[in-house]
Amino acid sequence: MTPFLLVLSSPSGGGKTTIARALLQARTDVGYSVSATTRPPRPGERDGHDYHFLTGAEFERRVVAGEFLEHATYGGHRYGTLRAEIDRVLGNGCHAVLDIEVEGARQVMGRMPDAVRVFVLPPSAKVLVERLRSRDTETPETRRVRLARAAEELLAVTEYDYAVVNEHLRDAVNAVGAILDAESSRVARRRDLAGFVENLRQGVAAAATRDEGV
Repeated sequence: MTPFLLVLSSPSGGGKTTIARALLQARTDVGYSVSATTRPPRPGERDGHDYHFLTGAEFERRVVAGEFLEHATYGGHRYGTLRAEIDRVLGNGCHAVLDIEVEGARQVMGRMPDAVRVFVLPPSAKVLVERLRSRDTETPETRRVRLARAAEELLAVTEYDYAVVNEHLRDAVNAVGAILDAESSRVARRRDLAGFVENLRQGVAAAATRDEGV
């Protein structure tokens, strides 16, 4: 199997990060790409685990050095995916799971068109609003900006390969897992397929020559 990049996108509060974390815990064939950001850590977040927390100057230095696969600004803070993170996961033979916003996903698609794209949708506007309100770290003004942006980002769903409604987390995780399994079976990604089919073909051809049963 050739590992590939799986891009999960959704508006803030859609659940893309929660699904990515659940996949990481449930499967051994996936690795998580830790994003970088200039925003301060939220309670319980750890540097190098939840995010690579960078200063504004360090983030910009890495942008200029070409170290980011994608980067964007949200809520006054910068976010980005380090190329080294993707290379690390793929180099370990695992699918790289990346949860990012729409703007960043578009940049990834331009640079890695073979990536598999999944858009995570909330089950309703009410649920999305409630999820954002449950974040005690955000002000009403921040939520208003995020909701306005979410309304625009939802229009991007047609740019993706798959859409998953995140009403019940377990069902959403299973749906994304099924996408991973199906994409892994694509002929172009089966590195072992040519040898297997050739051995199979030779066996069948030999049986036909001998006029024997298989």
